[in-house]
Amino acid sequence: MGRRVVITGMGIWSCLGTTLSEVTESLEQGRSGIGLDQDRLKYGYRSGLCGIVPEPQLTKKDLDRHTRAGLSQEARYAFMASRDAFRQAGVDADYLQHHEVGCIFGNDSSAEPVIESAKIMDEKHDSAMLGYGHVFQSMNSTVNMNLCTIFHLRGINFTVSAACASGSHSIGLGMMMIRQGLQDMVLVGGAQESNIYAMASFDALGAFSVRMDEPTKASRPFDKDRDGLVPSGGAAALVLEDYDHAVARGATILAEVCGYGFSSNGGGISTPSDGGCRIAMERAMADAGVTADDIDYINAHATSTPQGDMYEARALGELFRGRRALISSTKSMTGHECWMAGASEAVYCTLMMQHGFVAPNVNFEHPDEDSEGLNITPVTVHTPLHTVLSNSFGFGGTNAALVLRK
Repeated sequence: MGRRVVITGMGIWSCLGTTLSEVTESLEQGRSGIGLDQDRLKYGYRSGLCGIVPEPQLTKKDLDRHTRAGLSQEARYAFMASRDAFRQAGVDADYLQHHEVGCIFGNDSSAEPVIESAKIMDEKHDSAMLGYGHVFQSMNSTVNMNLCTIFHLRGINFTVSAACASGSHSIGLGMMMIRQGLQDMVLVGGAQESNIYAMASFDALGAFSVRMDEPTKASRPFDKDRDGLVPSGGAAALVLEDYDHAVARGATILAEVCGYGFSSNGGGISTPSDGGCRIAMERAMADAGVTADDIDYINAHATSTPQGDMYEARALGELFRGRRALISSTKSMTGHECWMAGASEAVYCTLMMQHGFVAPNVNFEHPDEDSEGLNITPVTVHTPLHTVLSNSFGFGGTNAALVLRK
């Protein structure tokens, strides 16, 4: 097993709120962050539904103009979340100057600067018009390169591009770095842009819900009347740390990351697999040294798509039917936060453990044949949580599962 890995700081920028207290309240009250964006409809989307994520208002008090110019939208989200995570962890500029800290973030697109660059080139036919920042905004590694520059991080530094499992894989890989003694502390997380350019190709696939008359009821994980997912975005950041290192510096320990499991389906590029889901969960539990009976709560990946929810429900049924673990998908309130989802849901799970409740799977009104019989809760349940499992699955058959312990 190697060294124990704990969470000592968290930050979040999401449609549920931009502080941990706001997000905790939203989760506990079952308050959705989904709304209707008219700009998407004007742009040509068939669905204008999305998570409503506020835009950070960065000024020279936060970052100098040169640095701000190189920040993509998702990097701005990630900066806000990471700054809060370091603050909660008690990690200041002096600490970062004298210690090696790594950074592994999940991000799998940076569409806005690419499209804006193409528009300028089409109109001006002069690359000099693109400006300084576009190159740093347009790369998938935009989040990592900016965070490591801003916070002067000198440890491991790379981006995980693994579709909707990116955030979970970043946590798992950060945990492995610390376990093996290669790093004492790693900033991990996930970021997802929420501009109108980012998800047009998903809309083209017919993947989005069109229940636009009732935005907060559009995301319906596991419900038989679901008609597609709702895109969302933002960023989540977690400070992972070696347990002994955290204790030695007097840090407050929020939770332990004790299991990471992964798999690849090896099938169709957009086809889920109950077998792949099950293997990732089994590996995570084996890595943590726990069984299905030890799990108090499962934050399901369940995005509200007919096929994806079906396969995950089958996998959950094979492992947890008849067990005590409560199940919900926070995507019923957030929509699908895509590249950030695995990281934000680790934050959501940790907040639930800290405050003793399970967030509801809102809009779960009519189970289908696969979800019927699963212990899915449509309402908030106040109960102690000690061990939770969080699932993330993505296009290309990439699967990740995490086990967190209070």
